[in-house]
Amino acid sequence: MRVIGITGGVGSGKSEVMTYIGTNYDASVVRADEVAHLLMQPGQSCYRPLMELLGPGFTDECGNLDRKKMAVVIFGDEKMRRQVNEIVHPGVKKYIVEAIERERREGTAFFFIEAALLIEDKYDEICDELWYIYADEHVRRERLIKDRGYTEQKIKEIMASQLSEEEFGIHCDFEIDNSGDLADTIIQIDRRMNTYETL
Repeated sequence: MRVIGITGGVGSGKSEVMTYIGTNYDASVVRADEVAHLLMQPGQSCYRPLMELLGPGFTDECGNLDRKKMAVVIFGDEKMRRQVNEIVHPGVKKYIVEAIERERREGTAFFFIEAALLIEDKYDEICDELWYIYADEHVRRERLIKDRGYTEQKIKEIMASQLSEEEFGIHCDFEIDNSGDLADTIIQIDRRMNTYETL
């Protein structure tokens, strides 16, 4: 089984790429954000440590962690953000490592991991290679405004906190230009995936 990590800046279209691969190839697809949300649920590994860290007032009426309230606090408190990440990120990575082993035993051909912090969290240690999903900055801005309703200020802050194009390029083995339409991106994905069949 080949394990491939997918990363890129906000609005680059990582999820779009993952959806196509998961639908058209014998591939298990895992998104780190979705795993994090799962592990924050009551009874899951990150729930109690986060409750102890944050204190009362961060749950809704059903006892679920209120991620909007968390985001407000984390955004304004670097120390708190770091402490939350120290709970969540190792939990997510452990979950993904276990999922890789499970899929390997089942004979799955590919395992794809999508994570915004793929490089920072050293996922290269568990991946055979890393893909960088690139898109022009103005394209990313337009997508974030249209699809997510982000303000220019929010986009600026998020982009400033992420790696530069050069840093992504240095760490990744393969780059997909997702600035255009999906059909063009699919051609690039298929071309890359076809190279594995000849290895």
